[in-house]
Amino acid sequence: MSDKKLLLNLYWHMHQPDYRDLVSGEYVLPWTYLHALKDYSDMAYHLEQNSAARVSFNFVPILVEQLQDYADQSRTGQWRDPLLRLLASPDLDNITDAECQLIVDSCFKAHHEKMLSPFPHYQRLLKLYEQVAPIMQNGQFHYLSAQYKADLLVWYHLAWTGEGLRRKHKTVQALMQKGLLFTLKDRQALLGVISETLQGILPRYQALLAKGQIEMSTTPYYHPILPLLIDLKSTRDAMPEAPLPQSPSYPDGHTRAIAHVEAAQHYHEKIFGQKATGMWPAEGAVSHAALSLLAEQGVAWAATGQGVLANSLRKLGLAHEQAQDYLYQPYKITNGQQDIVCFFRDDHLSDKIGFEYSKQYASEAVHDFIQSLEHILAHSGDDTPVVSVILDGENAWEYYPYNGYYFLQEFYQALASHADIQMTTFSDILAMQKAQQLSEPKLLHDICAGSWVYGTFSTWIGEPAKNRAWDLLCEAKRQYDQHVHELSASAKEKCQQQLALCEGSDWFWWFGDYNNAQSVQSFDQLYRRNLSNLYQLLGLTPPAHLSQPISLGGGDAENAGTMRRGQS
Repeated sequence: MSDKKLLLNLYWHMHQPDYRDLVSGEYVLPWTYLHALKDYSDMAYHLEQNSAARVSFNFVPILVEQLQDYADQSRTGQWRDPLLRLLASPDLDNITDAECQLIVDSCFKAHHEKMLSPFPHYQRLLKLYEQVAPIMQNGQFHYLSAQYKADLLVWYHLAWTGEGLRRKHKTVQALMQKGLLFTLKDRQALLGVISETLQGILPRYQALLAKGQIEMSTTPYYHPILPLLIDLKSTRDAMPEAPLPQSPSYPDGHTRAIAHVEAAQHYHEKIFGQKATGMWPAEGAVSHAALSLLAEQGVAWAATGQGVLANSLRKLGLAHEQAQDYLYQPYKITNGQQDIVCFFRDDHLSDKIGFEYSKQYASEAVHDFIQSLEHILAHSGDDTPVVSVILDGENAWEYYPYNGYYFLQEFYQALASHADIQMTTFSDILAMQKAQQLSEPKLLHDICAGSWVYGTFSTWIGEPAKNRAWDLLCEAKRQYDQHVHELSASAKEKCQQQLALCEGSDWFWWFGDYNNAQSVQSFDQLYRRNLSNLYQLLGLTPPAHLSQPISLGGGDAENAGTMRRGQS
């Protein structure tokens, strides 16, 4: 090969919606702290082990806020997460039936092949439960002793520890070796590891940022789909025949979009000590109006999916058949006054990490990835290829052996040592363009509204349950606009926070028959609970229809529905 290098932007997106009930202050679902123990911890660990690797992370502000909240809970020992409170409970004999139900409902939720089956003691707990469940009547838990509950709580949390923790922490090793008959002292020791990990997550990323090893970007605060807040009809840019909600628009959506962006910028600077140069718009959802809004707010770069670029080129009547001819470069989008540089995801390579490489030996997967990059470089002509590999940084690893430990270890080593590959960040590319080491980005005269999933908004709108959810939100927003001015300043602030929570993308993601019924039920209930809380904070009675499910699910989506492929 020539002296020309391929520039690789590896971009890991970290996101969880707000799982708190803002009225009670209690956590309803545990996914934020579980992913902290397993994935946010491990993803920092691999970079700490290989200082030559260079990547970008996107942390959504509402996730960071929850991580801070968990760190604070761990310092005080005042757990507002019910599972952690049960793990800490000195008397599991006298917990309520509802708490027993929570334990058995929650503590087998893990990918069985990679997170439960490897541990015989954990498997035994599942088999015991399967034996007694049919003879437990009316929510009575006579056959499940305090010792059973203690062991199940410990194993659930051990299964959710990252591989880095297992390799360096003697307490985790000792508990896994012991395997059963865990004491209160054992549970307290495990809580100590959990507390230490939760308190260390953000400082570890702050240290990597200070070293210059990573770039950190942000997302509009509560992860809303910006183009849909601004204009529900932008759906039809990529899906001309899509049915839309009955509401013609989201009331005052442009103002709400600005509020999410401004809040994210301020919070990111507060936490990480510097402004974010770029943003991952929630779900890579963009439109010309949304990108113009980001540019007006001082955002220098954004990223989205390959399908959006292909649709945009098609819309402009330009060639879009061969990705090699158009994908491996950033583009400039302008509103005539402000510009923003947009990077586009290589769907093929990103989805291989998300869905395919978990089924291969680590060395084979890494070899395939490197070969793919070498092929791109060999066919790049005179241009320097800029390859953006963008995906969920938290949900793929439970499908890999050992939480992706061997894959990520070999992956970073191979990339960092490759003579023809340079690991970069998005801001690196902008700096190279400014220094004229790279050519200026091409102007993309128009952009087709869409997301990283299929290049459309079909995951969030355009089907009956999703449209119904939008109509419920629009109805609540109209009530908000009518009544919020009547409240005190502190009550108004709580309402604003609750509204922002309801505007997040995750609720719409889960509605649909293709998703797992249990997951749909959890998010459906939480969404309706959040809307009801908004009415209550406004001093209004929640509408009766908020007691009715929006979606039932029942499908078997790939990777439990937590991830999607960029192309169908």
